[in-house]
Amino acid sequence: MKLEQAIQSTKFKSEVHKAVLHILYTAWWLKTLSAKELKEFGLTHEQYNVLRILKGKYPEQMCVRDVASRMIEKNSNVPRIVDRLELKKLVERNTSLLDKRETVITITAEGIAILEASTLVMDERMSKQFQLPEEEAVTLNLLLEKIREIEV
Repeated sequence: MKLEQAIQSTKFKSEVHKAVLHILYTAWWLKTLSAKELKEFGLTHEQYNVLRILKGKYPEQMCVRDVASRMIEKNSNVPRIVDRLELKKLVERNTSLLDKRETVITITAEGIAILEASTLVMDERMSKQFQLPEEEAVTLNLLLEKIREIEV
């Protein structure tokens, strides 16, 4: 669908303005699609992101602060997300042996299982929705990185 149809407007200040709106709308569209898939597993985007981060370090534990620094959405309330994942028995929380003031978390076997199952569904869905030839995906990645070169 063309952006103009999606937002029901044809008035843009410039092509750069239109590109920014395209990125924002596409990000929302992708998040909405993936939210439907994750809902089947009882997960939110943020919970899925935490599980992926923890799986990347498994079997090592991570402190909450380090998890927060790797989140896609930087304003996420990681302690609250961890609370919910712990209630679902998808993560385990402990006190750090090195620093008693620090909380460390690790993904559980149940967390790994739900992450693997949800990732299969997510990958399948995204490959259907995001049909770009590899060389165009490379170009898109370069362009998106170029936009964020002056990240604040």
